[in-house]
Amino acid sequence: MCSLCGVLGCDDHWTSAIARPGVYTRNTDRLNRRREAANRIKLANVLLEPRRLKIAEWQGASYVLSSPTGRTQVFESLAHLWPEAEAMTGRALDPLDPDFLERLKQRIEAAS
Repeated sequence: MCSLCGVLGCDDHWTSAIARPGVYTRNTDRLNRRREAANRIKLANVLLEPRRLKIAEWQGASYVLSSPTGRTQVFESLAHLWPEAEAMTGRALDPLDPDFLERLKQRIEAAS
C-alpha cells in the first residue's frame, strides 16, 4: 500500500495561519506563507544537521525526512519532526539539550 492517503491532509501549524479580520499574522498572502514555510525548513535543517538528517517540503503540504543512507519518511506536520527523527536515528533528539545548543552556537559563530 502506498502512503499517499496519509499525506493528503494539511499542515495545521500555527505559523501557517491565514490572515483573518481581528487576528494578527505576518502571513498576509500566499507568498509570505511560502516564505515562512521555507524559513522553517531551513531552521529545521540546521538543527538536524548534527544527526546527518535533512528535511524537505513535499508538494507544499507534507515533509520528507531523509538520512544519508537514503532512508526516508513522509509526514504531514512539523509537529511530527522530532519523533520521526528519533525513530530514524534510533537515538533521542532533544533540541533543548544544553550540550546540543552549545555545539549549535559554536557552529553558528564559526560560520559568521
